[in-house]
Amino acid sequence: MAASPALRSLTLAGLAAALVAGGLYAFGTEHTPDYSISLFGRSGVDTLSLKSWLATGVLAFAVIQVGLALWMYGRLPWVAAAPPQVGPVHRAFGVAAILLTIPIAYHCAFAYGVQTKVDTRVAVHSIAGCFLYGAFVAKVVLVRSPGWRVPSWSLPLLGGTLVATVAVLWYTSALWNFNDFKLPF
Repeated sequence: MAASPALRSLTLAGLAAALVAGGLYAFGTEHTPDYSISLFGRSGVDTLSLKSWLATGVLAFAVIQVGLALWMYGRLPWVAAAPPQVGPVHRAFGVAAILLTIPIAYHCAFAYGVQTKVDTRVAVHSIAGCFLYGAFVAKVVLVRSPGWRVPSWSLPLLGGTLVATVAVLWYTSALWNFNDFKLPF
């Protein structure tokens, strides 16, 4: 018996996510950190403020993405149905958000790598960073599935997972930096 198109799409998305996240994790754990790596001309501690503000931009885009998705799916009370232009705007904000993560991820990957033995904050941040790109690839695979043959719950689940992961990354990095290197509980 052949697998359903939905099952094939979900399986492919899961495999793609695992390969990307696992590959980033493997690279990050085997890579020798180079703390002198520059980000837009800044290195060392000077990068923390820049990365924190970029991450705050990513978080803002993620929140906008949630609002646009809720609007597109008619889940906002007291708001009229979304016009067709909202879909392309949602995609544009998604592209902007992921593009904004690239310089941050580049610096994190090459300057620090994946560190799981420093402390809990760093370990959570490292693993969440790898997971973010795996979840993003999974969402792209599902969105591009032929004929949208995916369960109706899958895209909102992946979108929510992406936003939650962005929030975790922001909390363990930007908020930590803005709060004098302490996590508020």
